[in-house]
Amino acid sequence: MIHKYIYQDQLQTPRLQTRFLTRDDATAWAGFFADKECGAFIPDFGFTDPHERAKHWMERQLTRYAENRYGLQALINRETGEFIGQCGLMLQDVDGIPEIEVGYHIFRKYWGQGYAPEASAAFTGFWLDNHLSDSLISIIDVNNVNSQRVADKNGLTRTIQTKWMDLDIFVYRISRETMLQNRDNARS
Repeated sequence: MIHKYIYQDQLQTPRLQTRFLTRDDATAWAGFFADKECGAFIPDFGFTDPHERAKHWMERQLTRYAENRYGLQALINRETGEFIGQCGLMLQDVDGIPEIEVGYHIFRKYWGQGYAPEASAAFTGFWLDNHLSDSLISIIDVNNVNSQRVADKNGLTRTIQTKWMDLDIFVYRISRETMLQNRDNARS
């Protein structure tokens, strides 16, 4: 069961702060899509030009916000103010089942610095604290080993392999019950 909740931005971690995306973010995000390695595991929705793809991407997130389907948010480095990527919750449909996903995309120059696990842990905490559903997933291309490692670090477990938006993907999942147990164990 998925619960409706007011989605908020301005989540903070030790190094990051989130904010809702705007159309103006498309210019910077075109650089993400121009990097073939960054955009390799993300549906292109028929767009080959990085600028058009980024505009479409921003519109998708703005539509998610407007329709109360959550959406990715900008990740801002608290110290430098730099836009380093996106992370957030998204209402997705996987094999005909509505799910809440935590997704993350980081500009390549920030890879390997722990930003994706840090950001996704913040959104996982938001999901848990607001009891948005009984489980949380990440949809990850079968070849995207880096994102699979992030899911593993955050306690999600690979459950199934399926097709989603014409991609071969793994669904990683964590239950609310397991997440609460992990949190309790960490506090002990």
